Amino acid sequence: MELRGHHIFLRFLEYRDAEALLDMHKRNSEWFQKYSPTFDNDYYTLETKRKYISDSIKQREEDKSYSFGIFLKDHGILIGDVSLFRVARGPLQRCLLGYSLDEEYNGRGFTTEAVSIAVDYAFNRLKLHRIEAGVMLSNPGSMRVLEKAGFQREGIEKKGVKINGQWEDHQIFALLSDTN
Repeated sequence: MELRGHHIFLRFLEYRDAEALLDMHKRNSEWFQKYSPTFDNDYYTLETKRKYISDSIKQREEDKSYSFGIFLKDHGILIGDVSLFRVARGPLQRCLLGYSLDEEYNGRGFTTEAVSIAVDYAFNRLKLHRIEAGVMLSNPGSMRVLEKAGFQREGIEKKGVKINGQWEDHQIFALLSDTN
């Protein structure tokens, strides 16, 4: 299943994507590390990427998480990922949103497009009511992505995520479905 945009498409990550995912993570290790929790030493192995994809398939089957690769429409090259995770059902009907994009393709609107496609999937296919995302205060580009996709600022989460050995504050964003 492909979810198509103007310049990119999303699809669930498959085993055949493991090498491309590893390559993207290796090339962007310093870029991603600025805003991500510290990775274990074995993070940069093909085996770890295959396990991540296997786990993401299982999580999707259990309605817990939905991990998509972001691919260039013209070339089919993997340039990032976007995930709807910690899906909560019952009275909550919500999830968290996370994403990353290859630094080489940053600043071209691809992340905003990917987030918008994922939001559409969350609201129209998964029938969720609320999507939340947190962004480090030192990452204004990511805040712009969420605002362009319609998210609203809700407040600051104090020292919510440990990144590079420090507990970081995050700006919390949310988007509500207008139909669910």
